[in-house]
Amino acid sequence: MATQKLYAGVKLRETRARVGLTQKAFAERLGVSLPYLNQMENNHRPLSAAVVLALAADFGMDVTELSTGDAERIVSDMREALADPVFAGGAPPLADLRLAASNAPAFARAFLDLHRAYRQSHERLASLDEALGRDDAGPRSSPWEEVRDFFHYCDNYIDAVDRAAEHFSAREGAQTDVAARAAAALKDRGIALSFSDNAAIRSLEGSELVLSTRTAAATQRFQILHQLALVSHDQLLEATLDLARFQSDTARAIAKIGLANYFAGAALMPYRAFHAAAQEVRHDLERLADRFGASIEQVAHRLSTLQRPGLKGIPFFFVRVDQAGTITKRHSATRLQFARFGGACPLWNVYRAFETPGRFLRQLAETPDGVRYLCLARDISKPGGSFNAPIRRYAIALGCEVSHARHLVYADDLDLGNARAYEPIGISCRICERPDCHQRSVPPLERRLRVDPGRRGLLPYEIS
Repeated sequence: MATQKLYAGVKLRETRARVGLTQKAFAERLGVSLPYLNQMENNHRPLSAAVVLALAADFGMDVTELSTGDAERIVSDMREALADPVFAGGAPPLADLRLAASNAPAFARAFLDLHRAYRQSHERLASLDEALGRDDAGPRSSPWEEVRDFFHYCDNYIDAVDRAAEHFSAREGAQTDVAARAAAALKDRGIALSFSDNAAIRSLEGSELVLSTRTAAATQRFQILHQLALVSHDQLLEATLDLARFQSDTARAIAKIGLANYFAGAALMPYRAFHAAAQEVRHDLERLADRFGASIEQVAHRLSTLQRPGLKGIPFFFVRVDQAGTITKRHSATRLQFARFGGACPLWNVYRAFETPGRFLRQLAETPDGVRYLCLARDISKPGGSFNAPIRRYAIALGCEVSHARHLVYADDLDLGNARAYEPIGISCRICERPDCHQRSVPPLERRLRVDPGRRGLLPYEIS
């Protein structure tokens, strides 16, 4: 096994400075030439065995201090830090990192301290972003976040696309199924519809649109309408994307899929008809799903888009989470806004929906600002269509302020006037200032803490 070469230029320079010798005098004491010492001090050459022995004998140096372990740890930490997306230009070569760790360890540690401070500041600003309402509180968003923000700041309502979808649905009356009309419109454009036992939900193969037979009927209808949007309303989608001015082609591509999905939902549940039906059945999601041939999730999402000027529906919030608590869809037309980073409040009933599959959970909740909400939650499972296929599990939540609760069938037997019926929830722990929450995971950012080693409550600290 080859012996690892020992580069310790910094230690040589520190030792020489400590004893107050010039390079020439130091070289003589070590028994090497001046150029050789200069090369060792600059890590151009490794320390020889004779130099190591001289350092130990003549200068009392502990040779264990010359170990390269510390430098390797610095190199590892720098590589991890440089993997941060903020360093978009790419990491320096490994040789350069080793050179910096060996020749300038103080500078390398200062770099690591600076990066750690940056990450802490970025996380703090990111957590406060929603609460402060600042668009510029962090660095450039990822394409996914940029698209999510686009729909969020459009109030989840895209007027031109919504009206185009409604026009298509109403063009030939309600006698024919809208998905069947969409399939006929695709056929007129040279695209035939077929079904296959494929894992892919939808695929356009030449002049054939292939849908998977493993998916539910509501999903198949939605995908036909999605493809129609891409084929027959491409100019409208592109014009909408031009107005959005996305920062990258990736964000634009993701947004185009989102707009096609928006068209599909609006065509499946056209605005005026859906708005009227929602009022008629008092927003009963199951009855709406049955009437429009849609899924529960599609109906809940559509209810959150009813923000057409002059004909607005109830301002709902809508969110979808996975079993890890990650928010995968979010929108709020209410005062309740979701944290941009991290999960939501664990006291919210959406996280309990996984425990009671197939049932709607109801919750009366109050946020720290004193606003009260009626919250609905339900699990949404999406089977893969075969024994070995994975099942995607989500939970969705839909809610509104209690001032609108009388328009929802879900509020009929709830004691809306009883203050004790409302559970305290927050946005996320980092920006929630409730001092006595038993589910708190981290302290609030803007509050001081009291730590008493002699006393332990629910938390190891108290919020002052």
